[in-house]
Amino acid sequence: MKEFLGTLGFPGLAGALTALLWFGTQGGGKAKQLGWGLTLFLSMIAGAAYNAAGTPFNLVSSLVNDGIGMFGDTFPKYSMAGIAVTLAIMIAYKKSTTRQVAVMGIVFWYVATGAGGAAGIVADKIQIIAQNFAS
Repeated sequence: MKEFLGTLGFPGLAGALTALLWFGTQGGGKAKQLGWGLTLFLSMIAGAAYNAAGTPFNLVSSLVNDGIGMFGDTFPKYSMAGIAVTLAIMIAYKKSTTRQVAVMGIVFWYVATGAGGAAGIVADKIQIIAQNFAS
């Protein structure tokens, strides 16, 4: 794949996955619309790529971190692990479009990295996948 894509890098991976998630969740083209599971997986890799790409791509992580900070100020004893589990429940049980799943998946990734435990392990594995794909 390296011969085909060259050195994609994290900014290229973040941009490419964002385009894929944006157009792939819309449907209507010749390619089939992305399914729920693939959308969630790709959004988690996109979140890892945004985080690793640096400025200006880390604007996404800054917005998510600001939102988490406001939530933490409102509910000071609600841990990152609690937020990660709550987001996982929302992703699994809330009726959402695949585009909404993509956004929630990116947010979940940021929360999971700070949560530790099983959610943190999954986030670490997603980051490893993103690093291997981008290099």
